[in-house]
Amino acid sequence: MAENMKTRYSDEELAEFKELIQEKIEKAKNDYEILKNAITHQESNDTEDTSPTFKVLEEGAATLSKEEAGRLAQRQHKFIQHLQGALIRIENKTYGICRETGKLISKERLRAVPHATLCIEAKQRQK
Repeated sequence: MAENMKTRYSDEELAEFKELIQEKIEKAKNDYEILKNAITHQESNDTEDTSPTFKVLEEGAATLSKEEAGRLAQRQHKFIQHLQGALIRIENKTYGICRETGKLISKERLRAVPHATLCIEAKQRQK
């Protein structure tokens, strides 16, 4: 049966996507923890014995770094939520169905963006 004629992916195909998504969630959670630790833990290097100018520069860089880590952590958390949503769609057997057209999203797109809810056609119309 051709992919464009099917209304949903088979249980075997869904199991394959589920495994892919679970691997991505595990990696994303590890990355998220690293980012959280970068925000909450100070470096062990101290600037107490250095010049005041260097200390100000160092503190500014640390603040900027924490802000960037915070943004990345938020983004990673959102990515994890999207992947968890994809797992729910797999359980409901609605995974891989475009929410706008009702057509199947290509396997290639789902492998690249496993939490996709729009087919390429619908995504391009959004722009």
